[in-house]
Amino acid sequence: MMTDPVSDMLTRMRNAIHAGHDRVDFPASKLKAGICKVLKDEGYIRSFKIIAKSPSDIKIKVLLKEDAIAGLKRFSRPGLRQYRGYNDVPRVISGLGTCVISTSQGVLSDREAKKRKVGGEVLCSVW
Repeated sequence: MMTDPVSDMLTRMRNAIHAGHDRVDFPASKLKAGICKVLKDEGYIRSFKIIAKSPSDIKIKVLLKEDAIAGLKRFSRPGLRQYRGYNDVPRVISGLGTCVISTSQGVLSDREAKKRKVGGEVLCSVW
């Protein structure tokens, strides 16, 4: 049993990047698909695809860009949830990185959340 699936996803991506792989697979969920969509929109990954081999075996395959992601960090975790308003979202490397936020309007980047003036749970940061 996994207690923090989002952290597992980020760790798999981090390990694949450090090992020099061009793709990575992990179990699928709507939240993970939302995070992948934000990463694709912000230009950190090439693409992602949800693959269903059977109803119980659904995976997300991510194609990584070379040298696009320097670091991934989990903010909010099951033991310490981090909720922030749109004005209090942390800046990643003076605005060069991106925070991924789970809001009432879906999973958004920090720029999109500020534009829509909506806060939420700060899931992770990417730079």
